[in-house]
Amino acid sequence: MDKYRNRQAAGKILATELKAYVKRNDVIVLALPRGGVPVAFEIAKALHAPLDVFIVRKLGVPGHSELAMGAIAMVDTYVFNEDIIADLRIPKTAIEAVIGEEKEELARRESKYRGHHTFPSLKGKTVILVDDGIATGATMRAGINALKRLMPASIIVAVPVAEKSMCDVMQALVDRFICPLRPVHFYAVGAWYDDFSQTEDEEVYSLLDEAKKFSE
Repeated sequence: MDKYRNRQAAGKILATELKAYVKRNDVIVLALPRGGVPVAFEIAKALHAPLDVFIVRKLGVPGHSELAMGAIAMVDTYVFNEDIIADLRIPKTAIEAVIGEEKEELARRESKYRGHHTFPSLKGKTVILVDDGIATGATMRAGINALKRLMPASIIVAVPVAEKSMCDVMQALVDRFICPLRPVHFYAVGAWYDDFSQTEDEEVYSLLDEAKKFSE
């Protein structure tokens, strides 16, 4: 396999690596929205496990928002790419401005995706954290750090693709790391999908609603 057809196909492949967790009542699947949701949906469906979102926002470099200088997670956990900040000489005021904007967007998404439903307790749970791939690692590291504060029994990260060296880093941070495609020359997450069209909010709502039946 040199690439995935789409996020759904990637999720089905990851689900085969997680068969040991089928119908376990201590398992919850958490997706990093938006792109992680279609991947995580297929995993939750195969495992008959509940699906929820764990919201993490990339902190983009001012003027170059696609480049991550860090990330913020939903329990006020921050991760910074210190090398990028130093190399580009990004001032503290600019970093604080981006943090302020992303905190607002994080709160907006939390409200839109979850509505009046409270975030589930993760204490003592086996958490499977899912995204559609890992690029700089800032978003995933922020998510992992935030999850650890919520005291799950174990954290499994499942992603379809990440650079080989990034996989080595991530494996040291969690109890189990699953990533079938580990290219040495990575380029970008989207390069490893035939279809990497943007996941819209409406699809996220639909999949979260559909997933409620998995754990009933």
